[in-house]
Amino acid sequence: MKPRTWIYFTAAAAVGLALGALQAQVRFDHRVRSDFFVGFAGNREALDRAMKICEQVLAETPDHAEALVWHGAGLFLGSRDHFRNGDREKGMEVYTKGIGEMDKAVALAPDSIGVRIPRGAALLAAARVMPPETPIRAGLLERAVADHQHVYEMQLKDGSLTTIGDHPLGELLQALGDVNSRLGRTVEAERYYREIQQRLPASAYAQRAAKWLETKQPLAAADAQCIGCHVRK
Repeated sequence: MKPRTWIYFTAAAAVGLALGALQAQVRFDHRVRSDFFVGFAGNREALDRAMKICEQVLAETPDHAEALVWHGAGLFLGSRDHFRNGDREKGMEVYTKGIGEMDKAVALAPDSIGVRIPRGAALLAAARVMPPETPIRAGLLERAVADHQHVYEMQLKDGSLTTIGDHPLGELLQALGDVNSRLGRTVEAERYYREIQQRLPASAYAQRAAKWLETKQPLAAADAQCIGCHVRK
């Protein structure tokens, strides 16, 4: 597996992990997400700092689902460096552990937005830059669509879909349109892109939706990344 065929996070792709969809509450992600975003953009010191916080929490509470999903995302990214250095065996070991931690977190807290969004966004950001023929790509996209769809259905059911704000709503709907498009599910993708136009007219998300509707082909990765800035410099 060549390094470029799987994970390549830019700073903009990393901010796809933003948790604007969460309700206002005391949130674990507030402790780590800025450092993770900066770390995913290439700042190793910030990434190490965020991973250490997760590890401290997990040492006390091994089944802390949010700490586990963020730590897993950090490993998932970190495996990229081993592949780049030609150590495929170590890369696969770290990659597998990262996926395993994220999957375990979802199993522990399947209805937690603070767990489903980090996993879904991390996997979608990675899959976006993989060639379609990459063997692991479909599996990552299936997890990503499951996470975003679950969050959408929960928020539709409890009514919060209309109150979460334009940015988190736009990111959620865009992710659903994007991931379905990349899976070749054009009908499903069109549903969410048209919902963007209905719920968020005259927004940057609506502009992206219109662009997709012209071709009904996946947008370029740069055109599907998070709109906004959640990164602490």
